[in-house]
Amino acid sequence: MEMFTNRMAAARRTKILFMALVMLLACAVSSAAAGSVEEAFKKSFPQIPAEQISETPVKGIYEVLVGNQILYYAPESDCLIIGAMVTKDGKNLTEEKIEKVIAAKAKDLPLDSAIKIGRGPHRVIEITDLDCPYCRKASAFFSGRSDVTRYVFLYPLSYHKDAEAKVMYVLCAVDQGKAYEEAMKGKLDDMKFKPCKDARAEETLKNHREIVSRLGLSGTPFFLIGDEAVFGADIPRIESLLKSK
Repeated sequence: MEMFTNRMAAARRTKILFMALVMLLACAVSSAAAGSVEEAFKKSFPQIPAEQISETPVKGIYEVLVGNQILYYAPESDCLIIGAMVTKDGKNLTEEKIEKVIAAKAKDLPLDSAIKIGRGPHRVIEITDLDCPYCRKASAFFSGRSDVTRYVFLYPLSYHKDAEAKVMYVLCAVDQGKAYEEAMKGKLDDMKFKPCKDARAEETLKNHREIVSRLGLSGTPFFLIGDEAVFGADIPRIESLLKSK
């Protein structure tokens, strides 16, 4: 499924998290060595490049940020804990933190390489696949608004066999915004357009892919509205965020 319905499951498939699972099996039963939590963690799990270690609402349990992943560390038993931290009212603290981490990264994207659509006061950063039905649903919502300026990064998913050709058509177009709208409305689905092989367009697509890779995203669509990340075509949330700006 192309929407971000289970980002924690995707994170568990990464190499670093696999290492953490292996180490969990061998966690020490004795107390962690004297010193700071950071020092204890680095000594016990030197292979895991922790970017930040901070306290959690649970006493004695610390949050460890590794890329877009959240692990938990119990220094007293010197163990890693894998999974989500959820409050009694169903609030997923782990997922909320991951969204904030990705949103912070997305704020610094090089917008000069994006396709700019619109002139509205609300800035929307968008990562999309031209053949993704959820992306098209969201695009249809935005295309009817005059209050947004969209910065679109194209990320053709490998299982959409025609997506990359359509991306190249858009990036080769004189009016990329118009070509993008054509693609999103299905006007390119018959594939009766002239294939484009342009070095500059190919370099732009390469840049877009690298940008998505740096964010750690594995699916589409993704939006950044203000400081808030939206995963998937969550139209009610997008509307709410635009109204609040």
